[in-house]
This record gives sequence, structure tokens and C-alpha cells, in this order.
Amino acid sequence: MARALINVPKTAKVGDIIEIKTLVSHPMETGYRVGLGGEMLPRDIIETFVCTYNGAEVFRTEFSPAVAANPYLSFHTMATETGVLEFRWEGDNNFLLVETASITVE
Repeated sequence: MARALINVPKTAKVGDIIEIKTLVSHPMETGYRVGLGGEMLPRDIIETFVCTYNGAEVFRTEFSPAVAANPYLSFHTMATETGVLEFRWEGDNNFLLVETASITVE
């Protein structure tokens, strides 16, 4: 089971640029490596990550097999209103992880 660590400021002022950091535990297996028994290890990567702020998309990225295990992301957005940030990782083998974090904007 994947686990995500998310760092979002608890509070911000309207118009502040805030930094958001995420780290998700995932093996990110490329599909090109050979296992101990000589068999090819099947591909298992996160394909997309999307962050929404009160339903509006603020960040999106696509991953490739070249991304290391446990991908870390850091990005910025503007604090506009109190609300919820939703973080969504989707990938191979029906992988889906959705987490949320709240922010209070004064």
C-alpha cells in the first residue's frame, strides 16, 4: 500500500505564493530490469500526478520509467481562498492514491 507525505502550509495570506511538497512511496519499476531468477520484472510506475485547489487544477505532471522510486515533487501556487488541496497519483496496475490537505487563507 502506497503512502504519501504532504507538506502544505496551514495558513497563508491572500496572494501569498505557497510551496507544496509531496513524497509518495512507490517502487517505480521500469519494466526493463531482470529479477534474481532471470525473469523481466513487470513495469509498475505512477503515470500521472494532479493537484487541485478547491476543484481547480493547479499542477499536473506525467512520469516516465526513468523517474526514481518514491517520487518527490515540489511546486508553487498562489493562496487565493481557504479550502482543500487534493493530490491524485494514478499509475500502472490500477494504482490510485488520493490525499487531501486543508489551508486557511486570511
